[in-house]
Order: sequence, then structure tokens, then C-alpha cells
Amino acid sequence: MIIPNSHEKTTNPNGKRKQCLMEELKFQSLSSKRLILRKTMLDDAREIFNLRSNEQVNQYLDRQAATSIEDAVTFIEKILAIINRNEGCYWAICLKENPRPVGTICYFDFSSDQTTAEIGYELHPFYRHKGIMQEALTTVLDYGFQVLQLKSITAFPSADNVPSIRLLERNGFKREDDGQEREGNLVRFIFERV
Repeated sequence: MIIPNSHEKTTNPNGKRKQCLMEELKFQSLSSKRLILRKTMLDDAREIFNLRSNEQVNQYLDRQAATSIEDAVTFIEKILAIINRNEGCYWAICLKENPRPVGTICYFDFSSDQTTAEIGYELHPFYRHKGIMQEALTTVLDYGFQVLQLKSITAFPSADNVPSIRLLERNGFKREDDGQEREGNLVRFIFERV
């Protein structure tokens, strides 16, 4: 991935950024060999409902399952507001041959200095075991380190979610015991830029 010069860090004599990098960036769609990662739209309500109401998708997530299309619309409106305020990045994962979302991937909970963010993702069970999330994760990690200039990325999967943990470990994340107990049996993984 090529980093545009306009996204380079600017610092003052004290070494602090003149302007928060997230404020300089507008949402960017991303692509890979098979995927388009794009902004979620209200037209995606059916697919977002299918994801957020799916028992397998929700198995390890601490959230209320969607019970209606209106729940999905409300969620999409919330996500779009977060993107518009430059408080996070949330992509719909789409196959290039089909513009409908099969999953999502996002950055949120940025540190105050914008150098750390948490990553989250979900994929409809029909599309699992096809390398889709691996491809999406690789693309978003590159974006996080190269364009957003993150120094570290954290993830908090359930200790019982073995496939998610394996995915993180394959991509350079290391389990870190920070001594905190979390609801939902969540464990902390971190990937630090070298």
C-alpha cells in the first residue's frame, strides 16, 4: 500500500502532532484481491440484520441480538455518525462480484494520542473458512499501520473463540496478560508495529 504524503505525521517542536491524524483523514474504502471494504449504507440493513441477529455470529460477542430491521437501521445510523465524527472506521466486507456485505471489520476506541486502536470483526457463517476474514484483516492492518500510523492494535476476543484467536495469532497478535478480568471471558491481544 502506498501512503499519500498528505497523511504523513506533522509535529511541533514538542513532538506532538499539530492536528489529530484522524481529523485529517476522511473515510477510505479499501480493496484487496477478492474484497471491497466500503462504508456501510442504510441499504445494507438486511445484511446487517442477518449478521447481528445470527446466533453463531453473536456467540462470543457481548451485545444484544438484533430483533428487527429497525435495529439494524439504528445501528447503521450510529456507525455513520461515528465515521462522520472521525471517531472510528467501520467497513462492510463485500466480495468484488457481490456488493452486499458478508461481514464487517472496524477500528474503534482510539487512544487519546491516536496511536492505539481496537479492532473488531464479524463474518456471516456461510462465508467462513474461505480466507475472507484473513484477507480483510490483512488489508485493514496495513491501513492501520501505514495510513493511520497506529503504533499498536488491540483485540479482545473471548478465550473460547478459538478461530478468532488463531486468526489474530497468524497475523502477528500476541496474547498479553494485563491482569484485568473482563466480562465474557475476554482476553487481550496486541499487535505492535516494529
